[in-house]
Amino acid sequence: MTSRLPWFPEYIRENYPARGRLFGDFLGGLWATACEALEIPVDQAVRTTRMLRGLLPSWSGDPIGTKPARPSYVAGDGFPAEMSVNWSGDHPELRLLFDTLGEEDPDPAVDTGETRYWGRIHELFTTRAGRPSTAPLWHSVAWRPPSRIVHKSYFGLYEWPLPHRYAAVGEAMDRLGLTPAWDDARRRVEGADGEREIEFFAVDVAEHADARVKVYYRNHGADVAELNRIAAVAQRHDSAGAAAAYRVLTGDREGAGEAALSCLAFRSGLDRAAEATTYLRLPALASGDAEAVDRTAALLGGEGVDPGRFRALVAALAPGPLAESRGLLELVSHRAAGRRGDVTTYFRFPVFDQLASVDPA
Repeated sequence: MTSRLPWFPEYIRENYPARGRLFGDFLGGLWATACEALEIPVDQAVRTTRMLRGLLPSWSGDPIGTKPARPSYVAGDGFPAEMSVNWSGDHPELRLLFDTLGEEDPDPAVDTGETRYWGRIHELFTTRAGRPSTAPLWHSVAWRPPSRIVHKSYFGLYEWPLPHRYAAVGEAMDRLGLTPAWDDARRRVEGADGEREIEFFAVDVAEHADARVKVYYRNHGADVAELNRIAAVAQRHDSAGAAAAYRVLTGDREGAGEAALSCLAFRSGLDRAAEATTYLRLPALASGDAEAVDRTAALLGGEGVDPGRFRALVAALAPGPLAESRGLLELVSHRAAGRRGDVTTYFRFPVFDQLASVDPA
């Protein structure tokens, strides 16, 4: 979910330990570093790092150069992965999102033996269903220790004309039995002021009672009030709590910055969207990473989460002084659906020098 090219001083880019390493080694190292910063037991960290390496596409065996051989839309410089952490609950949930870069992967969780939403709708996002191209496919792994790894898949719709995006989403919702909720959400969103477009369709891979289907909108020129109105489309949304969170992240600005995202989550058995998550891009709202981290720490503290763990993670992942960079902390999301501390922080890294050519923004 890309925006501008992150800014890091040249000495950081030159000295950052990515160039020449294999993608898989680099991402595995980031995962292990995050596990250590979050004080995850060593045996669990080793086991999940090994599992992550086995889930990455074949490009994980390629060396990292100075520019992407196949630019990805995940990050502004074309790097095909991002790391994030959700801070709700007793233990943070560590996540890694990665682009398959067109590699065929018929089943992102082939060893789990689970029934999947993904397998029922995958073809709808390919040329076999009459789409102008096969949608870029991303996968993510999410792990809240000591639970098992959870898999998610994302279909990037950003390259298609809008009619194809809505057609694919509508057909997918029909197959999943979510048409009433989707029709309600689409009517409410399209009736709201402002300009936005569907950018992603996502599913939890495991089909269980809490499995979600998600639709992501990219907002254009939105203010925080507009974001709150879109989030209120969901059945469970605390508008007052959301407004307070947005104010902390924006520094009391009315504007929501560049290309804020709104995500509506749908669950089986409901005739409305269940929850909403709002994503703000901190590089457009703060002077740099130092201010972005301070604002996020303040939000976490206000939500009852010890910000010390977040600051420890940032210190472990930061390529240099926070006062000298912008874009390490790229996105911060907030969901106001009755769970305290439902904040997720998204990290990008100074890997490549050039802006990804796939960014339409």
